[in-house]
Amino acid sequence: MKNEKRFVKYDKKLRLEAYWFQGILQRFPQHFHEYYVIGLVEKSGLRHMCYDNVDYYITTGDVLLFNPCAPHNCEPMDNDLLDLRCLNIKPEIMRQAMLELTGSSELPLFTSPVLRGDERTAALLRELHQMIMQEQEDLAKEETLYFLLEQLVAAGISKMSAATKAPPVQKVTAYLLEHYTDKVTLEELADVAAMNKYSLLRLFTKTEGITPYRYLETIRIGKAKELLGQGLEPVEVALMTGFTDQSHFSKFFKEVIGLTPGQYRTIFRVK
Repeated sequence: MKNEKRFVKYDKKLRLEAYWFQGILQRFPQHFHEYYVIGLVEKSGLRHMCYDNVDYYITTGDVLLFNPCAPHNCEPMDNDLLDLRCLNIKPEIMRQAMLELTGSSELPLFTSPVLRGDERTAALLRELHQMIMQEQEDLAKEETLYFLLEQLVAAGISKMSAATKAPPVQKVTAYLLEHYTDKVTLEELADVAAMNKYSLLRLFTKTEGITPYRYLETIRIGKAKELLGQGLEPVEVALMTGFTDQSHFSKFFKEVIGLTPGQYRTIFRVK
């Protein structure tokens, strides 16, 4: 969109990423993140979201709560533009915060990806997000993070439960994590799982909520973010993470993250 705006900041003190999208009309394909996402829909028409194989409809005022590795997509139901604020929290940061808040280092599990009508949570999220975007360094910023997480705990998140996956799926996900830079084929994955290709495709997609190909591409995006954060050029990162070319890498990166690789890389540059 011509008048859209996309901002991103990395807060070194809190070790959080903050995204702010204004006036975008973007369809986000099926993907997952290896971190928590806490978002606020500031303005939107009705949007359809499939999260962990369950359909939801989101709109203005909704707070979004995504667990690590939970597959999801999102697309507009009309031509209304989206204004969205997001905070990305790595599991190790969340674990430390939970230890201080609850006395337990077990990771939380958001029981629903959509929180409606919670004005207190929305206000805290907006306040913290604004302080990060404005690069404030005062005590209030860290306090607000703890108040926000405390509010989410009070809203009913539970401890992280370790779901048991079918052994063939466990073998394939482990293989993809190890071989994400390779040119992986479905036949190869079927051999790893000791199943025929179609049976594996059905089982994997049902279990993970995402196809093996999308799973592999999402792993590559996560690795690419790490390399971009180290200051590497997008063209280098594309080759190092198994993408066929920079064009394919840039297209999929923006579809999933909402930013180009170059835009993402700039937030880690030393000023």
